[in-house]
Amino acid sequence: MEGGARVAVAVPGRFLVLATALALMACAGTTKKPTIPDHHVVRAGETLYSISMRYGLDYHDVARWNGIASGYRIDAGQRIRLDPPPGARVRPAPAVAAARDPSPRASPEDPAHRPPPWVWPVRGGRVSGTITQPSGGLGLRIDGELNQPVFAAADGKIVYTGSGLRGYGQLIIITHDRGWLSAYGHNALVNVQEGETVRAGQAIASMGLGPGQQAMLYFEIRLDGQPLDPLKQLPRR
Repeated sequence: MEGGARVAVAVPGRFLVLATALALMACAGTTKKPTIPDHHVVRAGETLYSISMRYGLDYHDVARWNGIASGYRIDAGQRIRLDPPPGARVRPAPAVAAARDPSPRASPEDPAHRPPPWVWPVRGGRVSGTITQPSGGLGLRIDGELNQPVFAAADGKIVYTGSGLRGYGQLIIITHDRGWLSAYGHNALVNVQEGETVRAGQAIASMGLGPGQQAMLYFEIRLDGQPLDPLKQLPRR
Protein backbone atom coordinates (compact mmCIF):
# COMPACT_ATOMS: atom_id res chain seq x y z
CA MET A 1 0.00 0.00 0.00
CA GLU A 2 1.25 3.48 -0.71
CA GLY A 3 2.40 5.75 2.07
CA GLY A 4 2.02 9.21 3.39
CA ALA A 5 -0.31 9.87 6.23
CA ARG A 6 -1.38 12.22 8.85
CA VAL A 7 -4.57 11.61 10.42
CA ALA A 8 -7.80 11.47 11.91
CA VAL A 9 -6.30 8.29 11.45
CA ALA A 10 -2.82 7.22 10.48
CA VAL A 11 0.89 6.88 10.18
CA PRO A 12 2.92 7.10 6.99
CA GLY A 13 1.90 4.25 4.74
CA ARG A 14 -0.69 2.85 7.15
CA PHE A 15 -4.43 2.35 6.95
CA LEU A 16 -6.64 3.73 9.69
CA VAL A 17 -5.62 2.19 12.98
CA LEU A 18 -8.92 0.72 14.04
CA ALA A 19 -7.59 -1.37 16.92
CA THR A 20 -7.19 1.64 19.19
CA ALA A 21 -10.54 3.06 18.20
CA LEU A 22 -12.42 -0.10 19.08
CA ALA A 23 -10.48 -1.41 22.06
CA LEU A 24 -10.79 1.87 23.91
CA MET A 25 -14.45 2.60 23.13
CA ALA A 26 -16.50 2.77 26.28
CA CYS A 27 -19.58 4.59 27.43
CA ALA A 28 -18.71 8.07 28.63
CA GLY A 29 -20.48 10.66 30.71
CA THR A 30 -21.26 14.19 29.66
CA THR A 31 -18.60 15.72 31.87
CA LYS A 32 -14.84 15.60 31.66
CA LYS A 33 -13.37 12.90 33.92
CA PRO A 34 -10.63 13.86 36.42
CA THR A 35 -8.15 11.47 34.76
CA ILE A 36 -8.36 13.28 31.42
CA PRO A 37 -5.31 15.52 30.88
CA ASP A 38 -5.59 19.04 29.52
CA HIS A 39 -3.72 18.04 26.36
CA HIS A 40 -2.71 14.93 24.47
CA VAL A 41 0.40 14.73 22.28
CA VAL A 42 -0.40 12.75 19.14
CA ARG A 43 1.68 9.59 18.65
CA ALA A 44 2.26 7.88 15.32
CA GLY A 45 -0.72 5.74 14.39
CA GLU A 46 -3.25 7.65 16.49
CA THR A 47 -6.36 9.32 15.11
CA LEU A 48 -8.55 12.13 16.35
CA TYR A 49 -11.31 9.55 16.55
CA SER A 50 -9.35 7.07 18.69
CA ILE A 51 -7.90 9.78 20.93
CA SER A 52 -11.35 11.18 21.62
CA MET A 53 -12.78 7.73 22.34
CA ARG A 54 -9.93 7.00 24.77
CA TYR A 55 -10.93 9.94 26.94
CA GLY A 56 -14.68 9.53 26.52
CA LEU A 57 -15.07 12.60 24.33
CA ASP A 58 -16.90 13.22 21.07
CA TYR A 59 -14.33 13.80 18.33
CA HIS A 60 -16.48 16.54 16.77
CA ASP A 61 -16.11 18.50 20.02
CA VAL A 62 -12.36 17.89 20.20
CA ALA A 63 -12.00 19.02 16.58
CA ARG A 64 -13.92 22.22 17.34
CA TRP A 65 -11.87 23.00 20.47
CA ASN A 66 -8.66 22.65 18.45
CA GLY A 67 -9.76 24.36 15.25
CA ILE A 68 -9.34 21.13 13.28
CA ALA A 69 -11.10 21.17 9.92
CA SER A 70 -13.68 18.59 8.81
CA GLY A 71 -10.99 16.36 7.28
CA TYR A 72 -9.89 15.65 10.88
CA ARG A 73 -6.21 15.44 9.92
CA ILE A 74 -3.71 15.55 12.77
CA ASP A 75 0.06 15.08 12.90
CA ALA A 76 2.34 13.08 15.15
CA GLY A 77 3.68 15.45 17.81
CA GLN A 78 0.68 17.76 17.62
CA ARG A 79 -0.82 18.87 20.97
CA ILE A 80 -4.55 18.23 21.12
CA ARG A 81 -6.58 20.15 23.66
CA LEU A 82 -8.88 17.88 25.68
CA ASP A 83 -10.15 20.49 28.13
CA PRO A 84 -13.20 22.26 26.67
CA PRO A 85 -13.15 26.06 26.65
CA PRO A 86 -15.31 27.75 29.31
CA GLY A 87 -18.98 27.37 28.50
CA ALA A 88 -18.42 24.79 25.77
CA ARG A 89 -20.99 22.03 25.49
CA VAL A 90 -19.54 18.55 25.90
CA ARG A 91 -21.31 15.64 24.25
CA PRO A 92 -20.80 12.04 25.36
CA ALA A 93 -18.73 9.87 23.06
CA PRO A 94 -20.79 7.37 21.05
CA ALA A 95 -21.31 4.14 22.98
CA VAL A 96 -20.02 2.09 20.08
CA ALA A 97 -18.85 -0.89 22.05
CA ALA A 98 -18.56 -1.61 25.73
CA ALA A 99 -15.01 -1.88 26.97
CA ARG A 100 -14.02 -5.47 27.60
CA ASP A 101 -11.21 -7.19 29.41
CA PRO A 102 -8.63 -7.75 26.66
CA SER A 103 -7.64 -11.05 28.27
CA PRO A 104 -8.66 -13.57 27.10
CA ARG A 105 -9.06 -12.34 23.55
CA ALA A 106 -12.56 -12.42 22.10
CA SER A 107 -13.17 -15.30 19.72
CA PRO A 108 -15.69 -15.73 16.91
CA GLU A 109 -16.30 -19.23 18.30
CA ASP A 110 -17.61 -17.77 21.56
CA PRO A 111 -21.44 -17.48 21.40
CA ALA A 112 -21.12 -14.10 23.12
CA HIS A 113 -19.21 -12.88 20.07
CA ARG A 114 -21.16 -14.69 17.39
CA PRO A 115 -20.35 -12.95 14.10
CA PRO A 116 -23.08 -11.30 12.07
CA PRO A 117 -24.17 -12.93 8.82
CA TRP A 118 -21.58 -11.30 6.60
CA VAL A 119 -22.13 -10.49 2.94
CA TRP A 120 -19.46 -9.45 0.46
CA PRO A 121 -18.91 -5.67 0.32
CA VAL A 122 -18.40 -5.85 -3.45
CA ARG A 123 -20.26 -7.92 -6.01
CA GLY A 124 -17.77 -9.27 -8.46
CA GLY A 125 -14.34 -7.72 -8.65
CA ARG A 126 -11.03 -9.49 -8.21
CA VAL A 127 -9.73 -10.39 -4.78
CA SER A 128 -6.03 -9.53 -4.72
CA GLY A 129 -5.53 -11.11 -1.30
CA THR A 130 -5.01 -9.91 2.25
CA ILE A 131 -2.69 -7.09 3.19
CA THR A 132 -0.92 -6.97 6.55
CA GLN A 133 -0.31 -3.40 7.65
CA PRO A 134 2.79 -2.37 9.64
CA SER A 135 0.37 -0.96 12.23
CA GLY A 136 -1.10 -4.44 12.78
CA GLY A 137 -4.13 -4.13 10.54
CA LEU A 138 -5.18 -6.95 8.27
CA GLY A 139 -7.36 -6.10 5.30
CA LEU A 140 -8.64 -7.46 2.05
CA ARG A 141 -7.93 -5.76 -1.26
CA ILE A 142 -10.64 -6.13 -3.87
CA ASP A 143 -9.96 -4.64 -7.30
CA GLY A 144 -12.93 -3.56 -9.37
CA GLU A 145 -14.36 -0.77 -11.50
CA LEU A 146 -14.45 2.92 -10.71
CA ASN A 147 -17.78 3.87 -9.10
CA GLN A 148 -18.71 0.21 -8.59
CA PRO A 149 -21.14 -0.01 -5.63
CA VAL A 150 -19.75 -0.81 -2.18
CA PHE A 151 -22.15 -2.52 0.23
CA ALA A 152 -22.41 -2.80 4.00
CA ALA A 153 -21.12 -6.25 4.95
CA ALA A 154 -23.62 -6.60 7.82
CA ASP A 155 -26.32 -4.69 9.69
CA GLY A 156 -24.79 -1.93 11.77
CA LYS A 157 -24.29 1.74 12.51
CA ILE A 158 -22.06 4.22 10.71
CA VAL A 159 -19.64 5.67 13.26
CA TYR A 160 -17.15 7.37 10.95
CA THR A 161 -16.97 8.77 7.45
CA GLY A 162 -14.10 10.93 6.32
CA SER A 163 -10.84 11.33 4.47
CA GLY A 164 -8.59 11.69 7.49
CA LEU A 165 -6.11 9.14 6.16
CA ARG A 166 -4.02 10.62 3.38
CA GLY A 167 -3.56 8.13 0.59
CA TYR A 168 -6.64 6.07 1.37
CA GLY A 169 -9.42 8.33 0.16
CA GLN A 170 -12.80 8.35 1.83
CA LEU A 171 -13.24 5.86 4.67
CA ILE A 172 -16.34 4.37 6.28
CA ILE A 173 -16.42 2.54 9.63
CA ILE A 174 -19.46 0.48 10.67
CA THR A 175 -19.96 -1.11 14.08
CA HIS A 176 -22.01 -4.28 14.44
CA ASP A 177 -23.41 -6.29 17.34
CA ARG A 178 -21.25 -8.18 19.85
CA GLY A 179 -18.06 -6.18 19.32
CA TRP A 180 -17.69 -6.50 15.56
CA LEU A 181 -16.54 -3.72 13.26
CA SER A 182 -15.99 -3.36 9.51
CA ALA A 183 -14.10 -0.68 7.58
CA TYR A 184 -14.17 0.33 3.92
CA GLY A 185 -11.40 2.40 2.33
CA HIS A 186 -10.78 4.12 -1.02
CA ASN A 187 -14.36 5.19 -1.67
CA ALA A 188 -15.15 7.68 -4.42
CA LEU A 189 -18.57 8.73 -3.14
CA VAL A 190 -20.05 8.10 0.30
CA ASN A 191 -23.82 7.62 0.47
CA VAL A 192 -24.24 7.46 4.25
CA GLN A 193 -23.76 9.71 7.27
CA GLU A 194 -22.40 9.16 10.75
CA GLY A 195 -25.07 7.87 13.09
CA GLU A 196 -27.06 6.24 10.30
CA THR A 197 -28.22 2.64 10.67
CA VAL A 198 -27.57 0.45 7.64
CA ARG A 199 -28.58 -3.04 6.57
CA ALA A 200 -26.44 -5.80 5.15
CA GLY A 201 -26.15 -5.40 1.38
CA GLN A 202 -27.11 -1.73 1.47
CA ALA A 203 -25.11 0.45 -0.92
CA ILE A 204 -23.01 2.78 1.23
CA ALA A 205 -20.46 4.10 -1.25
CA SER A 206 -18.94 3.77 -4.69
CA MET A 207 -15.48 2.39 -5.31
CA GLY A 208 -12.70 4.90 -5.78
CA LEU A 209 -9.05 4.82 -6.79
CA GLY A 210 -6.40 3.32 -4.55
CA PRO A 211 -2.63 2.97 -5.01
CA GLY A 212 -1.50 3.09 -8.61
CA GLN A 213 -4.80 4.73 -9.58
CA GLN A 214 -6.44 1.30 -9.49
CA ALA A 215 -10.13 1.14 -8.62
CA MET A 216 -10.25 -0.90 -5.42
CA LEU A 217 -11.78 -1.41 -1.99
CA TYR A 218 -9.71 -1.99 1.13
CA PHE A 219 -11.87 -3.94 3.61
CA GLU A 220 -11.29 -4.86 7.25
CA ILE A 221 -13.19 -6.91 9.83
CA ARG A 222 -12.32 -6.61 13.51
CA LEU A 223 -13.58 -8.19 16.73
CA ASP A 224 -13.01 -6.15 19.89
CA GLY A 225 -10.31 -4.25 18.04
CA GLN A 226 -8.45 -7.33 16.84
CA PRO A 227 -8.13 -7.66 13.04
CA LEU A 228 -9.33 -10.93 11.54
CA ASP A 229 -8.77 -12.34 8.07
CA PRO A 230 -11.86 -11.21 6.12
CA LEU A 231 -11.60 -14.25 3.86
CA LYS A 232 -12.23 -16.48 6.88
CA GLN A 233 -15.33 -14.49 7.84
CA LEU A 234 -16.98 -13.75 4.52
CA PRO A 235 -19.04 -16.47 2.84
CA ARG A 236 -17.42 -18.49 0.08
CA ARG A 237 -18.02 -17.08 -3.35
